[in-house]
Amino acid sequence: MIAIWGETFVSSKVLLGAGLMPADIFLYRFTLAYIGMSVISHKRMFSNSFKDELMLVVCGITGGSLYFLTENMALKFSMATNVAIIMGITPLLTALLLACFYKDERMNARQLLGSLMAFGGLVMVVLNGHFELHLNPLGDVLALGAAFTWAMYTLFVKPLSRRYDARFITRKVFGYGVLTILPWYWIVDPLNANVAILTQPVVWGNLLWLGIVASLGCYLTWNWVMPRLGVVKSTNLLYSQIGFTLILTSTILHERVTWMAILGAAILISGMVMCTNTPPGPTQTGLKDL
Repeated sequence: MIAIWGETFVSSKVLLGAGLMPADIFLYRFTLAYIGMSVISHKRMFSNSFKDELMLVVCGITGGSLYFLTENMALKFSMATNVAIIMGITPLLTALLLACFYKDERMNARQLLGSLMAFGGLVMVVLNGHFELHLNPLGDVLALGAAFTWAMYTLFVKPLSRRYDARFITRKVFGYGVLTILPWYWIVDPLNANVAILTQPVVWGNLLWLGIVASLGCYLTWNWVMPRLGVVKSTNLLYSQIGFTLILTSTILHERVTWMAILGAAILISGMVMCTNTPPGPTQTGLKDL
């Protein structure tokens, strides 16, 4: 799943080059994913309570519309290097947020050290031998906002996964993600459905990949995996996404890879192993249940 998410950077870059806007890519991929999930999970329409339904709306915003908007807008105002490094704090931010609510999701010293090592390796991979960082307050804040929204998504999905099937949760996230992106087109930037662009094989091929595989398949897998591995361990595995992106950008987009990136990848993997191969402690009850 993470290997596929690492590839989505390449597909998104191809679609942006073909003339699609960031919000359009999100709308098309989540609409395709919702249609696909409706075929798989269609018997149940609503959750057990208004509170749970509201939490699913929040998941659709934090794991969908707001997350993708803030990340893609950050790329417009800041360097991709800045955005990648700031987004790299997502596992740490998630762990800190979860520690406020759940005792069983608190990192021990080994996991914290491993997470810091993985983040350091990620920074080396992203820099790739170029030591240039140009601060842009707006872009950098937007990137930090994207990291925070994904952390919020994992926080709200955790209690929902105890009460509902992963297929139901995933379908609702896609549906509310699509609904909450629509005001963007009404208030900010109207949708320009250019048929000439959408009928290009490279465009609809990448959209199908992003919608059916990277969204439907991966979100379903993510929502199924998290309650079984634990949110902190699952999120720490996201560090490896940059490694897959590095391999794919070098082979498909022919971007140069330096020794610094290779060394950073080795440190990243070592830190990630420390995070995920920690013996589990005694099961504890969450301090609060959303």
